[in-house]
Amino acid sequence: MTLIDKEVFVCFDCETTGLEPNNDRIIEIAVCKFTFNEILESFETLIDPERTIPPNTTAIHHITDDMVVGKPKAAQVMPTVLKMIGDHIVIGHGIQLDVSFIAEECKRGCIPCNLPKNRYLDTLRMARLYGESPVNSLQRLRQHFNIAEEGAHRAMSDVIVNIEVFKYLSEGFKTTQDLLKRLEKPILLKAMPLGKYKGRAFADIPLEYLQWAAHKDFDQDLLFSLRNELKIRKKGQRFTQASNPFSQL
Repeated sequence: MTLIDKEVFVCFDCETTGLEPNNDRIIEIAVCKFTFNEILESFETLIDPERTIPPNTTAIHHITDDMVVGKPKAAQVMPTVLKMIGDHIVIGHGIQLDVSFIAEECKRGCIPCNLPKNRYLDTLRMARLYGESPVNSLQRLRQHFNIAEEGAHRAMSDVIVNIEVFKYLSEGFKTTQDLLKRLEKPILLKAMPLGKYKGRAFADIPLEYLQWAAHKDFDQDLLFSLRNELKIRKKGQRFTQASNPFSQL
């Protein structure tokens, strides 16, 4: 079994016109094949999305329509990306969204794509497991681990930061298999990560909202945490409930 610091991984990041893989398009992609000791290969390019880039997304990554004029189309880029990734374990922050974008671009270009079958390690979930940073965004984790800033919020700068964050979050795991096995189980979150109660402890969120959110299409960690809080309340195990004889009425 390969030790985690000897394994070859691939980290990638996409900048896009929005957050819907079915409707939005990739406008920049960066890929790094690496080990814990070195970057083995890297690739980055802007991509012509064949549509206008919305101002609200330009405000985030600073990629304008003028910058993508004359750049390759996604169908020209995807074969290079897929060849680099191969069957390696992929790394990314919220990686499933990036995988979905690549898969959709390949579908549009009629390019065979097995990427969704690759094993992956999501540093967002690893950060939840680590549990020592109050906010698990990539930039806040960079600050938490004192990792040097790589510049603007662009694909390759995010990849370089993501690789270093991944190394820190992997401490304590001897093999990749150990880490993959741990991430098979849902992770209990300390606070609500999104919505109008973002940052609030689950114990402080109204029951009606918990019941509503527990039936939404959220990730496994959030659903597990919501349902865990509902179970606690049903059993009357919260101190406020235990001290209130009318809490179940």
